[in-house]
Amino acid sequence: MSTKSESSKKIRVMLVEDHILMRVGLKTTAEGEPDMEVIAEVADGRQVLENYRRHKPDVVLLDLRLPGMDGIQIIKQLRQEAAEVRIVVLSSYGGGDDITSAIQSGASGYVLKSMPLEQMLQAVRVVHAGGQYFPREISDRVNQRIQSDISPREIEVLRLIAQGKANKEIGVKLGISEGTVKNHLTNIFTKLGAVDRAQALTIAVKRQLVQLD
Repeated sequence: MSTKSESSKKIRVMLVEDHILMRVGLKTTAEGEPDMEVIAEVADGRQVLENYRRHKPDVVLLDLRLPGMDGIQIIKQLRQEAAEVRIVVLSSYGGGDDITSAIQSGASGYVLKSMPLEQMLQAVRVVHAGGQYFPREISDRVNQRIQSDISPREIEVLRLIAQGKANKEIGVKLGISEGTVKNHLTNIFTKLGAVDRAQALTIAVKRQLVQLD
């Protein structure tokens, strides 16, 4: 009875990695932890969804570069299958495009393969608990990318949102139509990964895109 109870408390991880040495190393590391177990290993992108359905892992540890299907497409597919899916990207690539695409597609964590394996374990635990895990160097690259993507006009819109202005008031202030304001907001939400004005403002302030008076 106790063995079953202890096993049920473990974080069930599905490894998606096509390089066998990396996969073996990850499995050995994860299973050396008292609170984790690897319940599935996948080497081909086309087999990820099938294995997810079969094993229902708590966390998917996903390489972005896979044969059969692109990692970003896999993230989107998994999110469509199960909105609650928790995905940690494990990648050799730390470019802004990869990181931003992974986050916008629904990844909850991003760890580089060059980082210590302890960070991978930490990422799995944080994401399993419902949080997000992006090490500082990853967050810095995301912020740099967002800051370069957000246009000066969108920054103006964000500043007026921070002042509590409604869409119509923002349009009057900037000399643009209310419809154009809504278009700017849609672009801002997409770039910041926000669902509404309040969340967009929170993210913008946190990333120092705007300041609250």
